[in-house]
Amino acid sequence: MTTNFLSCVLAAVFTSVPAVALAEWQAVEEVRPYSISGTSGAGLYASIGERGPKAGGFGRAIAHTTFKLTWTRKYEPQGNACVIVTNRPKLIISYTLPKPSAELPAAVKSSWEAFISGVQAHERVHGETIKEMVKEIEATSIGLTVADDPDCKKIRIELTRRLGEISQRQRQRGRDFDKIEMGDGGNIQQLILKLVNGP
Repeated sequence: MTTNFLSCVLAAVFTSVPAVALAEWQAVEEVRPYSISGTSGAGLYASIGERGPKAGGFGRAIAHTTFKLTWTRKYEPQGNACVIVTNRPKLIISYTLPKPSAELPAAVKSSWEAFISGVQAHERVHGETIKEMVKEIEATSIGLTVADDPDCKKIRIELTRRLGEISQRQRQRGRDFDKIEMGDGGNIQQLILKLVNGP
């Protein structure tokens, strides 16, 4: 719902773990609900406007997706070059979503469930683009070799450059997706209208 992703934390942890190829890993995904009130669709949406997560300089959002990414990375001198021989990510994706604080009337509950299901699906797309970004970083990094770098200094500069490009592409994908979803006639706009105009 917002492109205000937390900055990727590129912490390199140096270990003596044996060299491995691309490692199997799973993202940790968590939902962080925030409480809203209301007994109608319009009331629930108004509460979201008051209590939703802050979205940069754009007021409040219905929901948003953030992530924290750290790496276990090993740089190894090989001859006069430096090679990344271990590169394992730890990714935590957090989805902030609204949750009614009280039981809803049956008709409103049905309308709410349709709304929140659509919002969750939207945020999960952001989550998938984050996971794809991490896989791209992993594939780009493992085995990366920089010549004439026995102290493994140049390789860090090169890696930072590549990761910056990958991160920017992921952010742009998120912005493009939100523009379509939240534009006139878009999926999110339709979900909001159905909720507000419903029971």
